Amino acid sequence: MNAAVIHHIDFNSNVEALGSLPEALILKVIASARAAGHALALPYAGRVNPIEAWQLFSSGAAQIIDVLTNEERKFVGLVPNTLHVAWQTGTALNRNPRFVREVEAKVRKDSVVLLLCRSGKRSHDAAIALANAGFTDVYNISEGFEGDLNDKTQRGELGGWRHCSLPWIQD
Repeated sequence: MNAAVIHHIDFNSNVEALGSLPEALILKVIASARAAGHALALPYAGRVNPIEAWQLFSSGAAQIIDVLTNEERKFVGLVPNTLHVAWQTGTALNRNPRFVREVEAKVRKDSVVLLLCRSGKRSHDAAIALANAGFTDVYNISEGFEGDLNDKTQRGELGGWRHCSLPWIQD
């Protein structure tokens, strides 16, 4: 397994951090995420599950960028103290043409960035766009906020941030 290369971790960026991981565990989580990305031939650094994302975020080792629409954040929920840049906008879900520029204004290109959407699909596309723009440590949060659809075509029971009982709020 290749060693993780961490370009920039700002441990003071998350002032609301509830936990702290030892540096060795942070490196292990990121190495595992990179290995998963390599195994899947992802065009960006890798992927983390919601628990790993929370560990990195709450320790201040990464920023989470929520790529949900404003409407989804209002009616579905959101993770407190995260950054927000919508990948798509409005009810027609048009791709946000300013997405990369808006992210560039919020985080450095060498920061550890975790992207979150409802299921992990749009955040995958957003991760590709950021990697193509030169972001080097971008990870998709697999399962997203609500997880996959169950046999009744409903979200919220098969994985996801909320299913893992991680912190979230709803307007």
